[in-house]
Amino acid sequence: MVRLLAILALGIGAVLPASTPDPDVETTIAVELPASGAPGVAYAVVTDGEVSAGGAEGERLAGSGEALTAQTPFVIGSISKSFTALAIMQLVEAGEIDLDAPFSDYLTDFADGPAAGITVRQLLSHTSGYSTLQGNASHDGSDDTEALAQVVDGLVDLDPAYAPDERWEYSNTNYQIAGRMLEVVSGQEYQSYIAEHILEPVGMADSFVADGAAHDEMAIGHRPWFFGSLPADTHTDRATAPQGGVVSTADDLALYLQTMMNGEDDVLSAEGKALMMRPASPASPWYGLGWFIDTANGTVWHSGATPGIETLATMVPSQADAVVVFVNRGSGMGFGETVQLRNAVTAAGLDREYAGEGSRWGQQLLFIGLALLPLFYLAAIVWAWLHRRQIRAKSGVAGQFSLWFPLLTTIIAAWVMLSLVPDMIGAPIGTILLFQPDLGLVLIAGAVLGVVWSTFRLVVAFTGRRTSTPTEG
Repeated sequence: MVRLLAILALGIGAVLPASTPDPDVETTIAVELPASGAPGVAYAVVTDGEVSAGGAEGERLAGSGEALTAQTPFVIGSISKSFTALAIMQLVEAGEIDLDAPFSDYLTDFADGPAAGITVRQLLSHTSGYSTLQGNASHDGSDDTEALAQVVDGLVDLDPAYAPDERWEYSNTNYQIAGRMLEVVSGQEYQSYIAEHILEPVGMADSFVADGAAHDEMAIGHRPWFFGSLPADTHTDRATAPQGGVVSTADDLALYLQTMMNGEDDVLSAEGKALMMRPASPASPWYGLGWFIDTANGTVWHSGATPGIETLATMVPSQADAVVVFVNRGSGMGFGETVQLRNAVTAAGLDREYAGEGSRWGQQLLFIGLALLPLFYLAAIVWAWLHRRQIRAKSGVAGQFSLWFPLLTTIIAAWVMLSLVPDMIGAPIGTILLFQPDLGLVLIAGAVLGVVWSTFRLVVAFTGRRTSTPTEG
């Protein structure tokens, strides 16, 4: 009965909107929103455990004139992981899942595979051994109700990059598996479980989970495209729901953060919520169960990114303060980045100092260089054709070296751009194209045109040469 009353109280509280703007936040947005290049930003503030302020500036779609509001739904990205972790913890407290048991006890197809020894805690704390790159790889799956099951079935034989607890590495794979485990143990699909056991009790009436459909009311993401942006569609992906597919408003997510900090037994026990917001293990000193932890600042937070959308949710549990920030633009490489906007709004809402992110000229120069590289190669191809006689005249060891060495260097450069760089940032080139299409395009164009140029020089050098013929005596 106490649990039921607590849940009802949360539901009643949900009808009180966070509609009062925060002057400090509004002033910050007036400065930072234009600098970010984002069409709009929505936010909500929790102070002393109560939703105290909220608002939005800008447009749902750039140039549309349609205002963004604190009630506009956004795909919240990886903040969704905290919902998956909370759902798993509900089943832990119900005695249906053991946090330190192998997850293969519940997904038995993994029992004889390379991931057999990974525990549920290790999944939720990103210490399983699955890598960031593995988590960002594209896995085939349909968009029907079996999409998540199909994707996770494809992971059975995937060998984690590291041994469990060997290192901490953020990976979406952990939460895809956790989401499927939730379905198997609960007997409900992920979408319905989250709605019934979290969204409805908290009072998140304008929130839902990715269902494979497009929703016209959602904020439209804007992906970086050189010095502009490309709108994304509002299609939602069922297969990625546990890792990043909860859709919520700034007001609704503020209610969720309020619930996480209230110290009460409601959607989860107070002890269980506190456990989620503490370091999960010695191998995970800055991540709990679905939340990043900054012990120096006393904050618990998570960011999120989906194509064209970036989000941030930050809590100070000791003070019961929190801030939600949603931006409908993805960050570019040095240009149009939203990190300073999100962090500045968060600092203003929490009444904290923020010095900014500093100069981004290094990233900007690198991006400009990458963007100019394909043009350089095109110009070099034209130059090679106009100077074909000089190229064909090359001979001897030095001449052959000057012909063949560029091919070697451009092949290495192509490997760096299409393999090494994606590996270093933990995202395959296909994922880069999805989130940062301009960067993906210049990487591919630079890699391909470099090899084309060096090959073209060789073709020019060894075709069209005059062959000597014997003279008659």
